[in-house]
Amino acid sequence: MIRRWWWLLPATVGGGLAALIMLVLPPDRTIDHLGEVLLKTAPLLCAVLAVAYFPQRPGLGLALLGVLFVGYMGVVDTLNVDHIFGYAEAADQDAAFPRLYQWTIFLNAFTVLAVLFAYRLGGATAGRVLRAGLAAILVLISGLNDLSFYYTYDWDGPRPRVLHWASHITVFVGGPPTATVAIVFCAVHLLLAAVILTLPLDRWAARFDGWAATPTPAGRPSAAP
Repeated sequence: MIRRWWWLLPATVGGGLAALIMLVLPPDRTIDHLGEVLLKTAPLLCAVLAVAYFPQRPGLGLALLGVLFVGYMGVVDTLNVDHIFGYAEAADQDAAFPRLYQWTIFLNAFTVLAVLFAYRLGGATAGRVLRAGLAAILVLISGLNDLSFYYTYDWDGPRPRVLHWASHITVFVGGPPTATVAIVFCAVHLLLAAVILTLPLDRWAARFDGWAATPTPAGRPSAAP
């Protein structure tokens, strides 16, 4: 019985941390130290754990996906428009940008979690969801979008020598990364994501996942492949 409800623990912790970041702490465009990286990644890690162990029950998936769609259009999309208009109409757009930027990071996380949630409700085991979620987090922080922005943005003049806005990379490499450093940083994270996808997390997670067990002919539980 405990295993059926323990997903609420990471869900509560992650929700509390998300509320702290989005509603209490002032919006911040930059990452200043490793502790801030961990703080801003922790809600997503907790959410991945919660989704991985969310109960799978017949008929529950379609209803919850309907709630997700309605919630997105009725709440998330409305807030998205509010943030865009707020930035566009701000007298000081430099001061207003951190709030918009923080919201775009939230949207990225929401998209990842929505896909994972659908994956879990569609029958994925906890291990498979954990693999996909951890790999997705590595892609999110890899700097891939920073690089695509760097190479596709219509710069007024030559491209800058460094990606000065990629502060989360700066924390790890000790200074604003050049394009070469950012590419290496991204490649390492994508490689780690690929490694995560090959790990046997299904076996490790099944012992805690009451929904991953199926009866054997002898009547004893056996983890699903």
